[in-house]
Amino acid sequence: MIGVSTTLVGLVKVAKAHMGQSHVDQYASLAGLLFLLSAGASYLSIRYGNRAGLGRRCEQMADLLFIVGLVGMSAISIFFAYEVI
Repeated sequence: MIGVSTTLVGLVKVAKAHMGQSHVDQYASLAGLLFLLSAGASYLSIRYGNRAGLGRRCEQMADLLFIVGLVGMSAISIFFAYEVI
């Protein structure tokens, strides 16, 4: 998903000359950051799986960050398609 965010940022940068100013690339980079944080929290949940409390909290954080990133990326795509942003 980080790759999808990066690709979107690159495509918007290329298309900016034809479309004009847009904030889609900034929003997509924030979604990419959420996916990176989700991957980090997921790694920590695996790494500290022997500590029940810490592993579970990291897993829940990873799930939440991933879902927020997916919803954000979907909203960015819809808004970009309908030229809202």
